[in-house]
Amino acid sequence: MNPLQKVRPPPARAEAGSDFARLSKKIQAAGLMARRPGYYACRITAVTGLYAMGWAAFALIGDSWWTLLAAVFLAFVFGQVALLAHDVAHRQVFRLRRASALSGRLAGNLGIGMGYGWWQDKHTRHHANPNHEDLDPDLDPDILVWTQDQARAAKGLPRLLGRSQAFLFFPLLTLEGFNLHVSGIRSLADKSLGNRAAEGSLLFAHIAAYLGALFLVLPPGKAIAFLVVHQCLFGVYLGSIFAPNHKGMPILRGADRPDFLRRQVLTSRDVRGGIVTDIVLGGLNYQIEHHLFPSMPSPHLRRAQAIVRSHCQELGISYLETSLINSYRQTLASLHDAGAPIREARSA
Repeated sequence: MNPLQKVRPPPARAEAGSDFARLSKKIQAAGLMARRPGYYACRITAVTGLYAMGWAAFALIGDSWWTLLAAVFLAFVFGQVALLAHDVAHRQVFRLRRASALSGRLAGNLGIGMGYGWWQDKHTRHHANPNHEDLDPDLDPDILVWTQDQARAAKGLPRLLGRSQAFLFFPLLTLEGFNLHVSGIRSLADKSLGNRAAEGSLLFAHIAAYLGALFLVLPPGKAIAFLVVHQCLFGVYLGSIFAPNHKGMPILRGADRPDFLRRQVLTSRDVRGGIVTDIVLGGLNYQIEHHLFPSMPSPHLRRAQAIVRSHCQELGISYLETSLINSYRQTLASLHDAGAPIREARSA
């Protein structure tokens, strides 16, 4: 049975939010919405240091194939910068919008070549309607299909890939880094994008500095090899962080929109693990808690988990926590199931 159907609240309670209000009071009473400036100061310093260390190693190694080790290291560091930009976008780091926007653009556009304004708009819409086929931009069938209805209507590339998309998922993630750069550049043509001049200037400054460093330090062959290894691993890392969060969870359609608490909990999953998992996934392994309280500082999410899980148990709401490997297994299984109509059509 679809858990969204199993625990759907009566219409009179759908907009009242009383269940979430009670949970929010528990979270507030535990002090988990309090700012953590010391934590973020240390984290920003550490990530900045790793970023500088990676590029220093690249320059010191110079014209050698060993420089690909720096590419691997910097793929991880770029992912950590992206995770910091994510926390900044959710106002976890700075209270003021202006400080958040400035630091987000410095980290995203200048630091890793990701269009911060474009990504923030897309991510905000995702948070409002996670896993909603019509409203969540992360479920747009631009390359892959996420539901069987999308598969039946698919044309072009989604139809071509849909038959084997579960097997192609991780290989396709190697393109995600490139996709972020291209999407950021394309967004500059959108007049609704705020501060387009700043967005564009910082984005192109990153591209110029990045390509300039590669082709000044390395001969063309090694420079291209570095770029491919670095950007492909960066894409795989980012995709591996975000894929466990919602893929393979129930998908909403049309007017199927439970109240806020259920909408967030039932479409998300947590990934169990320790301190290493928290660092590698940037706290997004507590996806349920993050979606319920997006401005909660990430070091508080682990403590919030026990409160949220207990609250869901009281209400009879399904709460899913699984291993990282099993989350990937569920993701791939859902992709395979979504592509079934394309396989059936080809075999008919």
